[in-house]
Amino acid sequence: MLNIKKEKEGEKLIVALEGRLDTTSAPQLKDELEPLSDDVKELVLDIKYLDYVSSAGLRVLLSMHKSMGKRGRMVLRGANENVMEIFEVTGFASILNIEA
Repeated sequence: MLNIKKEKEGEKLIVALEGRLDTTSAPQLKDELEPLSDDVKELVLDIKYLDYVSSAGLRVLLSMHKSMGKRGRMVLRGANENVMEIFEVTGFASILNIEA
């Protein structure tokens, strides 16, 4: 299960994720993020309470990273040790913008 909370601050959209980003919940996140308004120039994903990311979740993150790269940037913030390990093992740590 994945809980998603969104908060807009001007051109910045902060999306807090809690739970598991897996095959079941990845489409839910995609549906929440894909219709972003054009005025969003920075997408911040607060992932400190994200427990797990599957390959389906990684695909959604990569897709949003590419989409935001055309109009601004996407940042992942607060990855815990388990999630960070997934990013490192898959090589996503060098692709995505990850902040402490």
